[in-house]
Amino acid sequence: MSVSKPPKTSNAPNREELLLMAIDAAKAGQKEGARMMLRKILAEDKRNERALMWMAKLSDSKAEQTQWLQKALAINPDNTIARQSLDRMRYSGAARDNRTLIIFGVVAAVLVVLLLVIFLVIATGTLG
Repeated sequence: MSVSKPPKTSNAPNREELLLMAIDAAKAGQKEGARMMLRKILAEDKRNERALMWMAKLSDSKAEQTQWLQKALAINPDNTIARQSLDRMRYSGAARDNRTLIIFGVVAAVLVVLLLVIFLVIATGTLG
C-alpha cells in the first residue's frame, strides 16, 4: 500500500507578498533589492500597475522613469499619478528650455548693444 505525500508547499512569497517586500525595501532605501523583486514580479505579470509605478519611482533617469510611467498608462489610462508625473516632467523640461532661451536672448541683446556702442564710438571718433 502506497502512502500519498502531502502536496509540496513553497516557502517563496506570492506576487503580492513580493510586491509588499519590494515596497518595504524601497522605503528603506534598498533600491537595488527593491528593483530586483519588482523585475521578478514584472517578469511574471507585465501588467502589474503597482510594480510599474514603483519601478518609475526607483528610476535613475528621467528617460527610464518616463518609460515606466508610459507603460503604467498603457495598462490604465486613468492612472492620474502617472499622468500628472509625466505632465510635471514635461513642464519642467519646457521651463528649463524657456530659461535657456531667455538667457541666450539677454546675452544676444547685450552683445548687440555693445557692438552699437563700439560702432558709435568709432564713428564719432573718426568724424571729430
